[in-house]
This record gives sequence, structure tokens and C-alpha cells, in this order.
Amino acid sequence: MNRRLFLAAIPALLATGCGFQLRRLDGLPFTSLHVDAPHGGAVAQRIRSALISNKHTRLAASAAEAGAVLVLGQETRSKTILSLSGAGRVTEYRLGLRLTYGIRDKDGRTLAADETIELTRDITYDDARVLAKSAEEQLLYRDMEDGATRRIMRRLKSIGPGS
Repeated sequence: MNRRLFLAAIPALLATGCGFQLRRLDGLPFTSLHVDAPHGGAVAQRIRSALISNKHTRLAASAAEAGAVLVLGQETRSKTILSLSGAGRVTEYRLGLRLTYGIRDKDGRTLAADETIELTRDITYDDARVLAKSAEEQLLYRDMEDGATRRIMRRLKSIGPGS
């Protein structure tokens, strides 16, 4: 019994001893941040959710009460044909996500110049598996949205209010 308990505890002890920590949002140089984005943007929603759960930086309701303003442009999704079979059927698509953002202070001065994020993923396609490929497509878009969110958060961490 003691031996089984000991063997079961070894992986937990190794994981805690290696310095493993869950990814979290720490170190933003602002006490408050306002997200100015078009309605319905998935990246904007993910950033807002991260700020709501953050203890150090709060989500401000307006630009006037924020230390900085994150201005997000419209998210644009694209889907283009990448390759065709000999019979003229689509075998691959290229999915894309494009988003422009900038960081300003509450007076409108630029803290970080506008930057465009363009992410792409390739997906194979099969007419016999339409539902599975549709689910895979949504998963890839979600992955691109997560990647864009992480990029923006890293950029926010890298600047300070006086930059």
C-alpha cells in the first residue's frame, strides 16, 4: 500500500519540482486597460476575459478611466483554395486570420505603433467528411485567435506607460 502511494506521488513531486506553472497573465504595466474593438471580435472577447480574471490589471469601461487603450481593428477571416485534385475537387484550403491593433494612452497618444497580425493554417479537405472538416476548421480558427491574443498580450507586457 505504501509503495503504491509512493509510486503515485512521484510524478506529482517531479512536476512541482521542475518549476511548472500554468500560463497566466502577469506583468502588464497598466493598472487598467480599455479594449476598444468592433462588436463580435473573438480576440477582443478573449482579451477581455483575460483581464477580468487578472488581479493586477482591471478592464476599464471607458478610455477616460483607463491607463491605456487597446484599439483593435476588424478581425478578418479568409478561406482560399490551396490545391485541387485531378477531378477538379478541392483537396486543401488555406485559412487565414488578419487583425490590426494599436495601443494608445487615454489622451490618444501612441504607446505602440499599429501592427497587423496575419496568421494562416492549411487544412486538407474531403467531401466524405464534411462535418469533421468543419469542426477542424473551427478549431484552427480558434487556435489562430488564441495565437493572436497571446501576441497582443506579449506586446502589452513589453511596453510601459511612459514608453
